[in-house]
Amino acid sequence: MSSVETIKKIAVIGAGTMGHGIAEVAAIAGYEVWIYDIKDEFLKNAMEKIRWSVSKLASKGTVREDVETVMSRIHTSLDFEEVVRGADFVIEAVPEKIDLKKEIFAKLDKLTPEHAILATNTSSLPITEIATATNRPDKVVGMHFFNPPPLMPLVEIIKGDKTSDLTARITYELAKKFGKQPVMVNKDVPGFIVNRILMRFLSAACWMVANKKATVEEVDSAVKYKLGFPMGAFELSDYSGVDVMYLVAKAIMERGTDITPCPLFEEKYKAGEYGVKTGKGFYQYPQPGKYSRPNIPKDAGEKVDEVELIAPAINEAAWLLREGIGTRDDIDKATELGLGYPKGILKYADDYGIDRVVETLERMQKETGWKEYTPDPLLKKMVEEGKLGRKTGEGFYKYPKVEEKKLKNLIVRYEPPIAWVVLNRPRKLNALSIDLLKELSNVMDELEEDDKIRVVVITGSGRAFSAGADVTAFMGITPFKAAIYSRRFQEITNKIEYYTKPVIMMLNGFTLGGGMELAMSGDFRFASELAMLGQPEINLGIIPGAAGTQRMPRLVGLSKAKELIYTGDMIPASEALKIGLVDRVVPPEKLEDEVRKFALKLAEKPPLALLAAKYSIQFGMETDLWHGEALESAFFGLTFSTEDVIEGVTAFMEKRKPKFKGK
Repeated sequence: MSSVETIKKIAVIGAGTMGHGIAEVAAIAGYEVWIYDIKDEFLKNAMEKIRWSVSKLASKGTVREDVETVMSRIHTSLDFEEVVRGADFVIEAVPEKIDLKKEIFAKLDKLTPEHAILATNTSSLPITEIATATNRPDKVVGMHFFNPPPLMPLVEIIKGDKTSDLTARITYELAKKFGKQPVMVNKDVPGFIVNRILMRFLSAACWMVANKKATVEEVDSAVKYKLGFPMGAFELSDYSGVDVMYLVAKAIMERGTDITPCPLFEEKYKAGEYGVKTGKGFYQYPQPGKYSRPNIPKDAGEKVDEVELIAPAINEAAWLLREGIGTRDDIDKATELGLGYPKGILKYADDYGIDRVVETLERMQKETGWKEYTPDPLLKKMVEEGKLGRKTGEGFYKYPKVEEKKLKNLIVRYEPPIAWVVLNRPRKLNALSIDLLKELSNVMDELEEDDKIRVVVITGSGRAFSAGADVTAFMGITPFKAAIYSRRFQEITNKIEYYTKPVIMMLNGFTLGGGMELAMSGDFRFASELAMLGQPEINLGIIPGAAGTQRMPRLVGLSKAKELIYTGDMIPASEALKIGLVDRVVPPEKLEDEVRKFALKLAEKPPLALLAAKYSIQFGMETDLWHGEALESAFFGLTFSTEDVIEGVTAFMEKRKPKFKGK
């Protein structure tokens, strides 16, 4: 097989949670999919769950095809040979038993075409060993999806010792065709990227409690409210299954990874206290299988050193990078998308300071005597070279000179000639409260007066730009109060639309409702491939109230705007690009760099001419052609009164780059 384009038929072996989820993803992407399992009831159950899931996605607008059309591409059979006959790509998703997987791969090797790629969805077993069961180890690869596959964007592509570069590349491209965000794991190491880093973090959290440095609640409070993780370490373990975490860690350790087993997980495992599924784990739940969020006070973790919790994970990430197992960007993408961290693990290292991380590891090693806390040579080298992270301008990433101001709901980063305004309510998906909007309005006024700032970028922290207005703040308000709020929100979007400097909206994730309306007021919208956009207000019995009904038709046309507003559907960034709702779509790890490049390009232009062009366009859109042309002529004439026009013409004559001052 020379190209991903030649893949037509995909076979999935195993109809369990992961198997049927993977089959669903492949069918939604347009592939003919065959599923095999050993019992008809397993296959029927899988098809029922797939239909339910596809219907749910279709109701939200995520799947644009008819449910029956998607389902028609999925076939099931108890006949192994029928399922794999003529398959171009096979994904095995059976239980994590090495002998079972090798038995299946031996059969696949005999029954599939020579060109077929054989992938395993294992989360912990060695790809290289599985490949020994075949006569085509160059075509055996790891393709590790995360649960549930239709919703989780990350896929780890793992090379075995003999996996060819072509096989890995085709698998990577197939994951992209599935609408996923793949990362390449260049060496077959236990736990790959995500689970290795997760196990280091959970081990550190567990030992902090086992050594009576802190309680479970105190650790989880620090994890949630200091590190900003979506769940505490023990809360996550309960939710995912203490048994799952214990067995994954055990498998990683048995394959030679140096982790000192913490007794708390083993105690819970042996006691059958697996978390939510059994009704009790590190926390108590209403009944088995019923999740309720544990009460974790925000101030409980005040005395916990959060760097001690994250330093071993950073150390692991440094090892992965130094050994060439993953790139910097892939390691950070894996932790953001696979673990839900608000930023990559290496960005955490830069923010806390590489020197502080090394000092913490050395202290932990001294206290325990464990080699696993020995700082990785890469971290030591960075400290020696003075590359300590954000505070020195370079760590794992390079940083321009930045001044940062933290407000209650916003972070403002001054990076002249750019200012970054970050909506900072990540736990509420940056929901737009009244206080946040007031802060935003005031900040925009201040930046407008700052001559050093030429371009403003607005974005969100965590996994959302903004998922909309903070609905809880508006429950029970009168129609009159609602109209007042709507008008005030409109005033802010108008302020941004007619701002005297270019405004770029960096859409890093969910951009919904009021967040979509805010985004549409900017001059440009750059979106991550992961962003989902929409105006879902209709589903709450209301309509957009911050000019969404006005700006969207101007951007995408009347008919498309009506469709999005009437249905309340969310659409992916790729579709938003096609209809003109966003201007560019880039991989999440490249989003900030692309926005920065564009902002710097704009910042080089004459500020007064940019303003004249902006007003000519914006005001011209609100009138007829004749009045618009008259407006353009007036602004054209005014630009000739500026010092910038003299600089521009002079630089052109002297064949040099102009230096505009905005005068």
